[in-house]
Amino acid sequence: MTSADEQGLIGGFHAVMAALEKGRPLLRIWLASGRRDGRAEALRVAADERGVAIESADLAALDKMLPDVRHQGCIAEREMAQEQRESDLPDLLAAAERPWVLVLDQVQDPHNLGACLRSAAAAGVTAVLAPRKRAAGLTAAVRKVSAGGAERVPFVPVTNLTRAIARLQDEGFWAIGLDGEAEASIYDTTLPDRLVLVAGGEEKGIRQLTAKQCDSLVSIPMAADVESLNVSVATGVALFEAVRQRRVPQPS
Repeated sequence: MTSADEQGLIGGFHAVMAALEKGRPLLRIWLASGRRDGRAEALRVAADERGVAIESADLAALDKMLPDVRHQGCIAEREMAQEQRESDLPDLLAAAERPWVLVLDQVQDPHNLGACLRSAAAAGVTAVLAPRKRAAGLTAAVRKVSAGGAERVPFVPVTNLTRAIARLQDEGFWAIGLDGEAEASIYDTTLPDRLVLVAGGEEKGIRQLTAKQCDSLVSIPMAADVESLNVSVATGVALFEAVRQRRVPQPS
């Protein structure tokens, strides 16, 4: 049976509206029969402006299309996958005024990946990198959890994560890894403007090889009786500390 992601389906109003707003190529949208509320009408207007057809379908049919996703009575079919090719990364960075990157080292839970993408999009990250193997990809569940984040920030699977970080360092980026055991606090660390923020997976955090590739490691201070934060929470905290620092005027 073909999976929802292989069919290129997006579920949920946030994700579908984000795809429309970002100009992602959509083939069609299905709305639950009888939906006439404000969200449905706003979606109809946005779809009409972009020439995307909307079809009615009963909830049972929509549930069969995305059985494991809370689609809210709204599903869209993408024309193509949203994962970026590794070779696209230089162009993505060159197009950004102040590029910075989030690296996720083997985040395997779709809900964590979706939450990280949502935070990355809200923070204005240029691109999110992750290893192609032993990590979650852009499934329909990830897109739903990301609440449109997966449609707003480029997600770039790479073949070799440490090599990808090294290439970014060669281009003037500095890699800062999140490590709960690091002595330096992220709040006492001046984060570089050309930042590669590296967060680890659910089980062991960033791998030793990845940590060695980082220029420095920082931790998020916590109460003594708390061991660690969920990866998506830690990533969100670190991203918005970077946002806070990036708001400081840069020297001319």
